[in-house]
Amino acid sequence: MARAQKTDFEIGSTHLGQKIEGDVRQPVRFQTAAQNSPTWRDRLRAGYDRVFPERHFIVRTEGRVAHMRVSQHAQLVFALFLIGLASWGGFASFRFLMHTQIVAFKDEQIATARYAYRTLLGEIAEYQKKFNMITREIEEHNVFAVALQEQNALLQKNITSVESQLLATEKEREQMAQAREKLRTQLVQIENNMQSLASRNFTLKGNLHHTEKDLQTALAERNQAMFEATNLRRQMRDTENRLASIRETQLESVRQLAERTSGFVESTEKVLQIAGIDANQLLATPDTKKRTGQGGPFIPFKPQAAAGDEDDPIASEMETFSHQLARWGALQDAMERVPLAAPLSHYSINSPFGKRKDPLNGMWSAHYGVDLAAPKATPVHAPATGTVKIAGYQDKYGLLVEIDHGYGLRTRYGHLSKVNVKKGDKVTFNQVIGLVGNTGRSTGSHLHYEVLFKDKPKNPMNFIKAGRHVFKE
Repeated sequence: MARAQKTDFEIGSTHLGQKIEGDVRQPVRFQTAAQNSPTWRDRLRAGYDRVFPERHFIVRTEGRVAHMRVSQHAQLVFALFLIGLASWGGFASFRFLMHTQIVAFKDEQIATARYAYRTLLGEIAEYQKKFNMITREIEEHNVFAVALQEQNALLQKNITSVESQLLATEKEREQMAQAREKLRTQLVQIENNMQSLASRNFTLKGNLHHTEKDLQTALAERNQAMFEATNLRRQMRDTENRLASIRETQLESVRQLAERTSGFVESTEKVLQIAGIDANQLLATPDTKKRTGQGGPFIPFKPQAAAGDEDDPIASEMETFSHQLARWGALQDAMERVPLAAPLSHYSINSPFGKRKDPLNGMWSAHYGVDLAAPKATPVHAPATGTVKIAGYQDKYGLLVEIDHGYGLRTRYGHLSKVNVKKGDKVTFNQVIGLVGNTGRSTGSHLHYEVLFKDKPKNPMNFIKAGRHVFKE
């Protein structure tokens, strides 16, 4: 192996105004004309020379001396390189920190999105429960409607049966009255015969021996007449007892029918009360939608009583039953026109009835309907039968349908995306009249639903609540 060489390394630097002679540096002084007043360029040059003086590297190895000179420009370039390297390192560190923060922010956004997704799944499950509940309510409504029709048919059948029984009873009473009159006539004739026989017996006393045979015959006839009169009286009592029993049975039947009809009337009036409508006001409003082909003066039914029966209890009960039946029939006709069903199969309430803050300008305003939120193009159903009065674009309502149900009841459906009916159409219960939309003065897809009674707005949710009460019963 070669012997390591010993190297001495020395560094020296020179400034302007210095001279190198071997290892000894001696300052050399220069005289300038502007020495007492240096300019900014001179000061800049002096600073540059002070920071980056010309440097000399002297390397001595085993007696050999090597000299290397580093200029000011080379030092400047090297300094700039170091500054750039430091800047790049700082920038890279900053970018690394920023990247870490961005990744953390993205992770937070992903966590938020996952939470929102789980929340959305919960809402979907809740909507599914609501949909199932509404489906059950619709099924209960259908079952109630079928039961109501069957009950109505049974009541009509009972009424027909009672009327037939009443007619048969009236005929039987007439026959019994005729038989009673006939028996009275026979009794009078027998009494006249007895009087005639008594007179004849009195006149024949003087000729008793000659008329003994006639007297015995007359006595036998009198005894027979008395026996027949006794039988006739017994038959009359039996007939009167039978008539009384029939009248009691009829009276009890009429009372039961009147009580059942009164119960139907009270139940119907309770439903109207929940909806916020007085039954008397509803029936007092003329209905222009009733079926044609009927008419004539109204004459309450009063069963004809027999002679001397002016205070007949059956007649009184029949009159009460007739009034209750007429009122129940009128209420049933009106209930077919009352909008008790919801116009949407599934929905949520965005804005209730009454005072609210306007969704566009934020000011307090009156809201005479309810806003039912539902996806766009959801079918809108008619809650009751009626006639279309408005079908088209109406200023702030957008596409609007208005239905007149009669009895002073009207409903409105605003902000529709499509109208499926035209003015003058007759609509039936649950018929599709349009699709949910966002037309007019609206901020999103929903249905604006109004109910008016005698031109006064009513809370539609009370009608829907009353309809649910009917379906539960």
